[in-house]
Amino acid sequence: MKLREHHPVSGRPPRLNLLLSYGGWRQTPLEEQLARLLEPMGIESYTAECGEEAAEIIREIAIHIAVVDMAIPLSRRSGGTGEPGGGRILQLLRRLEEPPPMVLIRPAQALAREHVRGLSEALREGAFAVMDRPVHLETMLEVMRRILRRYYADLWPTAGSQEG
Repeated sequence: MKLREHHPVSGRPPRLNLLLSYGGWRQTPLEEQLARLLEPMGIESYTAECGEEAAEIIREIAIHIAVVDMAIPLSRRSGGTGEPGGGRILQLLRRLEEPPPMVLIRPAQALAREHVRGLSEALREGAFAVMDRPVHLETMLEVMRRILRRYYADLWPTAGSQEG
């Protein structure tokens, strides 16, 4: 996998790096829409289609916000039929010196008890937000706004925090 090496429309280097993992559950992925909307604001999006790609991005790029699809395949070879890789991505992010705020996307839960238990566990593990599919773009943008307010005081991470 080759990481994208372009700068946002402004021509300036990105000020915030966003990891977007995608489990292939939608025709027009929310991740594509989100990346296009956020790029002009200086947010560089790095998309991973499997846990292995996400691990490579995490090793090479300072991640400021991570959107983790819990159903993402662990590897390309599994073709979505093997073990989900979302949990592995969360482990890698939590081990970072400065773990980024994380938004988890998960399949809709059939039982209310499963929903509450999964939500409690994810929040206990450090997730900023947990969203059930289908995720609406407006809701995700609102979560991004809340993350910027809480973690970055409505400002961008400093230039020094970009270096990985």
